[in-house]
Amino acid sequence: MIEHAAPGEKFTDTVGVLTSWDKGVLLITRKSGESVRIAESTLVAGKVVPDAPARRRGPAASYEELARVAARAWRPVESERLGDWELRAASGFTRRANSVLPLGDPGVSLDEALDAVRRWYGERGLPAYVQTATGAEGTQELLCAELEKRGWVREVTAELWIGPLAPVADLAEPSEVVLAREADEAWLARYQRKGVSEVALRVLGAGPSVWFATVPGTAEAAAPAAIGRCVVDGRWAGFAAVEVDPDLRRQGLGTAVMAALARRALEEGASAAWLQVEAENEGARALYAGMGFAAHHAYHHYREPDARAPGR
Repeated sequence: MIEHAAPGEKFTDTVGVLTSWDKGVLLITRKSGESVRIAESTLVAGKVVPDAPARRRGPAASYEELARVAARAWRPVESERLGDWELRAASGFTRRANSVLPLGDPGVSLDEALDAVRRWYGERGLPAYVQTATGAEGTQELLCAELEKRGWVREVTAELWIGPLAPVADLAEPSEVVLAREADEAWLARYQRKGVSEVALRVLGAGPSVWFATVPGTAEAAAPAAIGRCVVDGRWAGFAAVEVDPDLRRQGLGTAVMAALARRALEEGASAAWLQVEAENEGARALYAGMGFAAHHAYHHYREPDARAPGR
């Protein structure tokens, strides 16, 4: 039988990548990264779905290009190569900076590579994570299936969205948004990750061209009204850490922060924008869709079997 079929439905379609067909069971990995198992005996028909047509809005980009741009915007403190894989560590500050980016061939068998990964992170007192992607040409549905087969646990799914940069710059008139090259104490007071360490500051400050935006708060406020971060890298501007005082939301402050950062990125020659949003954050998804962004691919963090998950 098919998993996730609606009760009472005679036929159910499942669209995704066929990642295995073994012992009478088909394993399909959907765009979201979800795995669906279908009993061969229930299979009625199947067909090859052609690649999606080229995007008519926004920038064209491959998964590998975006993965490398995103990685350069959130650099670890320590990294090491395993063939074409990059092992990244930053004392546990965010999964992105403490996970393997597997772009290509590790140069050894998958089991040998995963053993090496677990040793490397174990030596640093960290759980091993592998960051994978699904839903676009060149993504890693097969690797996701192999990790799940070996007991690795998918903990987090988010999406990388892209869009044209110039419309973001036009969303708000120039206003009281202060741009700086470093995150000062005021910016950090609004940043949602409390107790930011020296390692975290190194990650936040790393990247080809990093800008921090601040909307000053009132004299009585302990933190700014809003903040944001942008990394300019060639034609790309990556937005992150856009946060607004909960009491001041829906007043356009987040939009003003992004617009100010976008104008600076345009001055540096960027033309396209990207950002990351968690799959369940419906409010952010609606906001970014209204700005002209659209999902390019989903990405996931797989944790090694039998390892405890860290905090956020």
